[in-house]
Amino acid sequence: MKENYLDQIYDVVAMIPEGRVSTYGAIADYLALGSPRMVGRAMKMSLSAQIEVPAHRVVNSKGELSGRNGFGHPKLMEKLLELEGVKVKNDKVVEFAQVLWKPVDHL
Repeated sequence: MKENYLDQIYDVVAMIPEGRVSTYGAIADYLALGSPRMVGRAMKMSLSAQIEVPAHRVVNSKGELSGRNGFGHPKLMEKLLELEGVKVKNDKVVEFAQVLWKPVDHL
């Protein structure tokens, strides 16, 4: 396992398949981080540092695009998801349960 928790988060996020989403909490639980906010901060850091991970695929536990404001334009996260076939309405993933990807089930 990598020594840096940020690298661990980025490795898991990089594995989220196109057209699927995961949650801050599911990633935090898988890595035993204790707090979904650590994953949220890592996603925000990845955007500002231009680290290439699909941060747009990480949403909150309700399927809401709670990190959308970190993308420079509030609709960019939605557009990136829709380009991958994930439907979004009112800043929330449509059919969230069907597109949810949990690392514990796949890694």
